[in-house]
Parts: sequence; structure tokens; C-alpha cells
Amino acid sequence: MEKKLKILVIRFSSIGDIVLTFHALRCLKEKHPNAEVHFLTKSTYKELLLASTFHDKTLFFDGDLKQTKGEIRKENYSHIIDLHNNLRTRLLTVGISGVQLKRLVKLNWKKWLLTRLKKNKLPNKHVVDRYIDAFTDLDVKSDHKNTAFFVPNTFEIELNRYDLRKKSFLAIAMGAQYRTKKFPVASLIEVIESYDLPIVLLGGHTEQVDGKKIQAAFPQKKMYNLCGELSLLASASILSQAKTVLTNDTGLMHIAAMFDVPIVSIWGNTVPAFGMSPYRPGNEKSVKIHEVVGLNCRPCSKIGYQECPKGHFKCMEKQDLSAIATDIKA
Repeated sequence: MEKKLKILVIRFSSIGDIVLTFHALRCLKEKHPNAEVHFLTKSTYKELLLASTFHDKTLFFDGDLKQTKGEIRKENYSHIIDLHNNLRTRLLTVGISGVQLKRLVKLNWKKWLLTRLKKNKLPNKHVVDRYIDAFTDLDVKSDHKNTAFFVPNTFEIELNRYDLRKKSFLAIAMGAQYRTKKFPVASLIEVIESYDLPIVLLGGHTEQVDGKKIQAAFPQKKMYNLCGELSLLASASILSQAKTVLTNDTGLMHIAAMFDVPIVSIWGNTVPAFGMSPYRPGNEKSVKIHEVVGLNCRPCSKIGYQECPKGHFKCMEKQDLSAIATDIKA
């Protein structure tokens, strides 16, 4: 009989990074079905963790290191897997006796080489597989499947409220934490000008105004601006039912990759070489990546900026709009 395991997995942020840990949680639970698995994150992501069915309890960190470390000690874990590996997670986990501790191997200096010197020394390995590497002591391996995200029934969106049908509309994930990862509104308007099917715009409150601008440009199109109106998991429900998803490099992109829906992904200042492209093992052809290759200033950051450091924003302004328009119609 398998020895009882009690495992804490840590990842504080952000949406995409947390979603990609779900693959590791599933592989862990399938290898050790009797293990008790807990997940530690920020309370900001409480709703997101409802989409994971492969952990038993969620713990939250809101800045109080002493309190959270006390909670960790009380749980008496056999293993702690630190998939964030920063100063705070080290302070939370150092000095806890009787636990096997493994941390994600971070590649910050290699990312620095790529962003600053444009020398790519990063392994050709998706971050999902790097996460799973942190579980090797538990004999956990990737099975390269893509079923780890489940929208709870309470968040499911019935499309008939918008007079839509499944697989008959384009969903556009407009948001991103940083502007240099956002496809410009003017370019988006040009891309969807000849698109005939209904369109649903998704994003947060900060995208509401841009959504209204796009709607105003096409008063005759069947278009729904749901930016700021839906929760994260309700937005995930929309993505799962779309015919195609057009998205920036953002959290909703990684959520969309969990579903059987073609993805057209637009990359600005970041690059897929960081290991964060849509994870579609065995079905890579369902993802179309659009990026401006050959720019000597790209990538300028592993995350992004609110304004282009060079002032020209060529990584988005020079996108092939015709090719993007063709891909969303495919």
C-alpha cells in the first residue's frame, strides 16, 4: 500500500502561471491518488483555483509571513513543492523540519541574456514540463495530456442569453497586464473588419472603453462587449464554447489552451521562447502564433511595460494583419 503523502504546492501568481501548474497537479494526483494535495496562492486567485479538481485544499497568503508559516507548520506536510521560488516563498519554507522540499529551477539569468543581449540560452522546454520536473522525487512525469481545467457549473454561461450558439463565434481576449502585450485597438478593428460571425469581447474593467470603441466601429456586427462584466471562470466558459479565440499573451490565452478551440495568439514584447506559449501537446497545429520576428529590440522584457521603451511599438505595429485575419476565419 502506498505511503500516505501530504504535499503542499506553492505558486503565488499570476493567472497564466497558476493555470499551467494544473497540469502538474493532475499528473501528481494520477500518480499518487491517495495523496493529500494542498495549494498555496494569493487570495486574489481564489476563484481560479476552483477550476482545479486535482488538489484537496487551497491556502492563501496575503502578506503575513509569520501567520502563513505557522499554518504550514501545523499541516505537517511530507513534501513542499515551491513552484514560485522567490524570497517570500523561501522565507515561508526555510527551517521547516521533517519535510522534503523541492523548488522550481528558475532561469532568470538566461531570460536576462535573452532580453538584454538577445542571446537565447533557454532550454526548448515548456514551463509546464519544467513545473513537472520539480516533482521528480515523487516519480511524477508528464503524460502530455491537456485535461486539467474544469469550469464549475455555477460559472457556466448559457449562450442563449446572448443569442449565440456553440462553436459559432469568435472570442477575443483583449486584456493583458502590460500595454506592450496588448494588440492595438486600431489593428484589431482592421483584423475583424471582414469577419462575418458573431464576436464576443472579453477582458477586465480596463478593457471596457476599448471594447466600446470596437463596437462603435461596427454598428451592424453582432458583437458583445463583456469586458468587466464576467468573472474569470465565466470568461473561461465563453472561451470553451467559441469557434476560435484571438488572444494576446495573457492568462486567458493559457485558459483557452485547456479547451478544444483553435487559438490565434499575438505576441508583442514577449516571445514564445520563454516557454509560455499555449500548451497544446500533440495538437500544436491548432495554435497560430503571430509575432514580428527580426526586431533587434525584442524581447525587451520577460513580462512587459506600460509603454514601449523605444517609443515605436514595432512589435505590435508591424504585425501581419492580413495573416491574422486569415487565421481567425480558418
